[in-house]
Amino acid sequence: MAISETTRAQMREVLDRYPRKRSALMPLLHLAQADEGHITAEGRAVVAELVELTEAEVTAVSTFYTMYLKRKSGQVRVGVCINSLCAVLGGDAIWDALVEHCGVGHGQTTDDGAVTLERIECQAACSHAPVMTANWEFLDDMTVETAKQVVDDVRAGRQITSTRGPAVRTFEEAERTIACFDDGLTAEGDHRDDRMLAGLRLAQGNGDAEATARAQADAAAKGR
Repeated sequence: MAISETTRAQMREVLDRYPRKRSALMPLLHLAQADEGHITAEGRAVVAELVELTEAEVTAVSTFYTMYLKRKSGQVRVGVCINSLCAVLGGDAIWDALVEHCGVGHGQTTDDGAVTLERIECQAACSHAPVMTANWEFLDDMTVETAKQVVDDVRAGRQITSTRGPAVRTFEEAERTIACFDDGLTAEGDHRDDRMLAGLRLAQGNGDAEATARAQADAAAKGR
């Protein structure tokens, strides 16, 4: 699949935001990936020409960061947190169940092209462990049954919605947002809840100004 004219126009728009062309390298790679589902030789060549770098330099960046894919992604990337807390609270069991249910492993995509599974590290949402993501939107307090339902819904073409955010969009749409094109969904969902604010409220109740400041910063970070 070639880089579309629409995407090339968006790439030029991104370039205009930076005083040095090479500074646009990473968002341009996301746009190339939005079109092709992963980073291809053509995508690297187009980006290299626009940012005036060699293809070797672009390849060095695209192979360093795991966000840039070597294999075509499914429409929804379903991530299962296997970091310590999520793992012991059910993340490992969820991962094993989804591998068996979907018949694919880490970084692999179902035959219908709908779901790519991946093992992910801490998402800073431990108060809702075990956590999953769908195209980087949170899915909280998951179980084996609800995890299977998520992938079944995706494969059936049914809409799924983040626990604390918007409706989950396609991989292509999410990649264009990462490349800095506003999706208009910032206000969708409430990223705060009683569990995430527990530390802040405890600190405020104890009159601990330093702890309150730390808790506020932590709550703000988790709400991003």
